[in-house]
Amino acid sequence: MAYVPTYAEAAPSQEEIDTLPGLALIEFGANWCGHCQGAQPAIVAAMASYPMLRHIKVEDGPGRRLGRSYRVKLWPTLIFLRDGQESERLVRPTSEAEIAAALARLVSS
Repeated sequence: MAYVPTYAEAAPSQEEIDTLPGLALIEFGANWCGHCQGAQPAIVAAMASYPMLRHIKVEDGPGRRLGRSYRVKLWPTLIFLRDGQESERLVRPTSEAEIAAALARLVSS
C-alpha cells in the first residue's frame, strides 16, 4: 500500500489495528496542522522505498478514541507496527533520515 495523502476522519477500531498482519505505519495528525503539513515531504520520501508498507493516516483530536489509546499528544505522531503491535514511534519527525531509519528497523526486526 502506498502513501496516503490525507487524514481520514473515520478511524479503524483498536481491534482492527491489533489484528493487522505484517507491517504498518499509523500516522496521527490533522489536515490543517502546520507540523503535519511540514512533515509530509519527509514521510513521502522515506516511504518511497517501502511500497509494501500499509499506511493508515488518521485524523486525531479531542474525543478520538484511537489516538487516545496510543496516548498521542503532538502531531504528527508516527506509530510503527509489526503484526498490530507497536515497535516504535516518532513524534514530530523533521527529517527523511529519521523516518527512513525507523522504517529500516521495522523491516529488519
